[in-house]
Amino acid sequence: MQQEMPRRNWSWWYLLFAFEFLIALWVPFYNSVEPALGGMPFFYWFQLALVFICAGLTAIVYFASD
Repeated sequence: MQQEMPRRNWSWWYLLFAFEFLIALWVPFYNSVEPALGGMPFFYWFQLALVFICAGLTAIVYFASD
């Protein structure tokens, strides 16, 4: 009977999660009205863009740390 290799619990790819977390919590970085995009203040459109960016980064981590 061959013994299975233990799975690694940590990967360097997980640092992308820290990046997402820090950008979302660093409110002074995006706490402004300008530049507006389509009449929407930067504060709002940056958070909306961050949702899609974080979803993409999460997918990258999921597939890369298989």
